[in-house]
Amino acid sequence: MNDLTHFNQRGEAHMVDVGDKSVTHRVAVASGQISMLPETLALIESGSHKKGDVLGIARIAGIMGAKRTGDLVPLCHPIALTHVDVTFTVDQKNHTVICEVRAETRSQTGVEMEALTAVQVALLTIYDMCKAVDRGMVIGAVCLLEKLGGKSGHYRRSDDD
Repeated sequence: MNDLTHFNQRGEAHMVDVGDKSVTHRVAVASGQISMLPETLALIESGSHKKGDVLGIARIAGIMGAKRTGDLVPLCHPIALTHVDVTFTVDQKNHTVICEVRAETRSQTGVEMEALTAVQVALLTIYDMCKAVDRGMVIGAVCLLEKLGGKSGHYRRSDDD
């Protein structure tokens, strides 16, 4: 395992200097899920929730979350995103909505934090919009699925992770 890069020689937190790194195309894919009551999932799917299109609003929230990651995570570099795609899959059997985000940039640093933040903001938005009918929803399984580009190369999550 590499040394933690967000600490200097004195053990103090600092922002990593990426000034000498090459600008490359970088991609990150992250996912997570929110589990709920079957009735809550039915409201979301039917579009009959009184607050409107839950997944449409959550999609926009996820994109906004990706764009604001540098403001939310203290030592994360603000980067220019070239693409953010937020998709939702409904798992009827488990009463779950799965969110997957693909974020891309051409930068000197990776885009993993933006993808992970987008997933969490999208899922939090679903929770916020549905909490009046289901306070027992559970957000979980948030993880990085894949990362491409940069010095460390390609990473793909395996079933063993």
